[in-house]
Amino acid sequence: MKEKESKNVKGTPDEADKKAFTYEESRRPSGEDQLGEAGIQYAYRQRGQGEYTLEDYYALPDERRVELIDGFFYDMAAPYTTHQIASFEICTQLSNFIKSRKGSCRAMAAPTDVQLDCDDRTMLQPDVMVVCDRDKIRERCVYGAPDFVIEILSDATARKDMTVKLWKYLDAGVREYWIVDLRQEKVIVHDHTGESIRTSIYGMDQSVPVQIFEGKCRIRFEEICEEVRAIREK
Repeated sequence: MKEKESKNVKGTPDEADKKAFTYEESRRPSGEDQLGEAGIQYAYRQRGQGEYTLEDYYALPDERRVELIDGFFYDMAAPYTTHQIASFEICTQLSNFIKSRKGSCRAMAAPTDVQLDCDDRTMLQPDVMVVCDRDKIRERCVYGAPDFVIEILSDATARKDMTVKLWKYLDAGVREYWIVDLRQEKVIVHDHTGESIRTSIYGMDQSVPVQIFEGKCRIRFEEICEEVRAIREK
């Protein structure tokens, strides 16, 4: 499958572009993974969806895995084994490349908290990320935007990953955002390393270049796909 360029947008996306991705609608309630009020029994009940803060986030029990986006809680169900295999292998390839070049960046995988906007209304857990400013790595979380983020789609989170998180990441300063679709065997790359946002689609029969490393690092998906297919056939 050949690489396809699907969109070029100069500078920060304007409201017309955001509407095309239903940003304003998708960032607000309803989503399959958005927590209902009954599901937030440990949080401070005087607040409701859209009003939650990190105080409520940290009040939840450790085993309750959620994301907080602009004051809304989103549930994070336990990922499938295929999801975790892909996440581990991608993170390993990134980490091996960085170490081979004696780089200062750090590849990390979920669950790791990211205080994306450095405020008290958003806390995310990207599936895979690369942080090049080591000062952003704190003991409790990554404080600020990673340079590179990957989300691996699941049925419950696909809408959020492709709309809400897309603009959250790009607006916060993430330089490159990949959406990995294991079922469709494709990778959607949103590259913001230049002056415009360049969106490209790759098949997993290709090695996909990482633009924050000027394409010198390429993620290989062939073996990941083979293992995922074998598991699904059982």
